[in-house]
Amino acid sequence: MDENKPKIKDRFGRIHNYLRISLTERCNLRCFYCMPEEGIELRDKAEFMSAEELVHIAKIFVDLGVTKIRLTGGEPLIKKNAASIIRELGKLPVELAITTNAVVVDRFIDVFKEAGIKSVNVSLDSLEEDRFNAISRRNYFKAVRKNIDLLIAHKFTVKINVVVIRDVNEHEIINFVHWSKKENVHIRFIEFMPFEGNSWKTEKKFPYNEILNKVSQHLGVNGYYKVSDAPNDTSKNFRVVDGLGTFGIISSITNPFCDTCNRLRLTADGKIKNCLFSEEESDLLGALRKGSDLKQIIQSAIKQKHKERGGLSKFSNEEVQSRKNRAMTAIGG
Repeated sequence: MDENKPKIKDRFGRIHNYLRISLTERCNLRCFYCMPEEGIELRDKAEFMSAEELVHIAKIFVDLGVTKIRLTGGEPLIKKNAASIIRELGKLPVELAITTNAVVVDRFIDVFKEAGIKSVNVSLDSLEEDRFNAISRRNYFKAVRKNIDLLIAHKFTVKINVVVIRDVNEHEIINFVHWSKKENVHIRFIEFMPFEGNSWKTEKKFPYNEILNKVSQHLGVNGYYKVSDAPNDTSKNFRVVDGLGTFGIISSITNPFCDTCNRLRLTADGKIKNCLFSEEESDLLGALRKGSDLKQIIQSAIKQKHKERGGLSKFSNEEVQSRKNRAMTAIGG
């Protein structure tokens, strides 16, 4: 990072150089942990960032020291002008990445390459077609698996995001781990997190220690080993002995990584969320349209960031139910 540039620094000294931008709240899947069963309120497009506004705001973040941008949703690739936005952001001096459900990824392979995207995260919560369809409330399993293979064939770094939920898919942990042994894919098991409309309860989470215990029981404690984590990494990563890929655990609930957090989120309607779990938001889009100084608003917003997990302490059912937060699809992963 250029030492002469301003830095987006919070009151705990954490420097934020990673921006996650949601292109849309909409999705072509209906995963129950992300999207309420009744869907989300459809709003006028004027309430959301235009492509030009999105790129303009992204450039301001880059001026403040952001060096990595990840595109999220909803499903980012169903946004009408997704290809042009990706190409424009690809011109910025940042590492550009994307998280997608991969349903239509085959239409964007060339766009990704043009924009310099090298890493693609794919959400896939089951390797069983019927279970995938039940979780996503849609029937796109074959398309997703085919497109994951396509990404691997085109030499993208492919990370598979698996939200692990007790009594739903924890029995598939070992199958995912075996996949990481056979192919150069990077599995990341994610603890089930509470958001509006997803009926989260503490007893549904399948935590870090239980995931590792299950792996150890199957492979033995010498069947896998810890690998070095990148700076600011959200996952604790491992590799099966002689494995081609890796597996990791993102333990936002039971073993958080807040001390090294470097992430900010920009919602599709132009609000800053400085943590997935935070109630506080700052309206950049409204300020932009009024001609206000966005840099000052960004710096002020980051000063409100809590030390840990958006101010949540216990993640009890009662504490979670008393908080107001968006549905996951309206935040951006």
